[in-house]
Amino acid sequence: MYLAAVARRLLKGGQMTMAPIRTKSTPARSRPVVALLESRMKSELSRLVEKHGGAPLCVPAVHEAPRIEAEAIRELLDELGRGDYEVVIFMTGVAVSLLFELAQELGRHAELVTALRAVTTVCRGPKPTAALRGFGVPPTFSAREPFTAAELIDALSDVEIAGRPVLLFNYGERSETLSETLLARRAELKEFWLYQWQLPSECSALEALVRRIVARDVDALAITCQIQFRHLYQIAERLDLGRELLDALRNDVVVAAVGPTCRAIIEVHGVRPHVMPEHPKMGPLVMALMRHLDMKEGAERRAATVTLRN
Repeated sequence: MYLAAVARRLLKGGQMTMAPIRTKSTPARSRPVVALLESRMKSELSRLVEKHGGAPLCVPAVHEAPRIEAEAIRELLDELGRGDYEVVIFMTGVAVSLLFELAQELGRHAELVTALRAVTTVCRGPKPTAALRGFGVPPTFSAREPFTAAELIDALSDVEIAGRPVLLFNYGERSETLSETLLARRAELKEFWLYQWQLPSECSALEALVRRIVARDVDALAITCQIQFRHLYQIAERLDLGRELLDALRNDVVVAAVGPTCRAIIEVHGVRPHVMPEHPKMGPLVMALMRHLDMKEGAERRAATVTLRN
């Protein structure tokens, strides 16, 4: 796991160099070109698109940078070991895996398992749930679909948190809705970040993607995390192509959003997603998108045939 490798190097005081991103040649236009902004699971998502008849164009829009300070990690493990928290919330599977990797590096894996088994653990969705179970800690509660902060708050509805110490492992940025709700319920909240979301250090590929979308040289755009769209739009604004990007997404390029959080950030910019799967997962997203593209192509062929006949 990349973040864990970075964390181990940082804990040992070493330096980490970034490997260059490999890029593929531009896919043939005979298959619909689907732009993907995913970074962590780009290979898996690309294979899904290819399997269902698309030509993936993968341009990662997010860099997950570790926020690791050895002393802070040791202090956090000390607090968990002492039982300083009664409720521990995990927003992502990445945070779970990274926490256990760090504990293993420090020789405190078993201690962490014991500490988490003794508290109420709450997971935002299937990824942190599976990750926690994989380390031998069945979560006490898991949020239901579509796995947003709202469902996590609902999962906590029967948990008394007023006056209780709560530890929240955020994803790459603060979840304002969740944090403010916990504070409003008078939880003694501590928030912790193991990584943060950043723009990639090299943005030329994202700039090229913006230009291709504006030129209508891409058939579809799939959004699997809201920060991806925010970064794409940030790059478009930097190029003075913000309006043009939104116009293309409103009128010509098919937009697919994996779930309601992604849909919300897109709609804030005046773009209504054409595709959103019934279940907020990558497989259903790709299948729904490719079905939509097939139907769109069929409708265009029929319209062209009618035009020729007339």
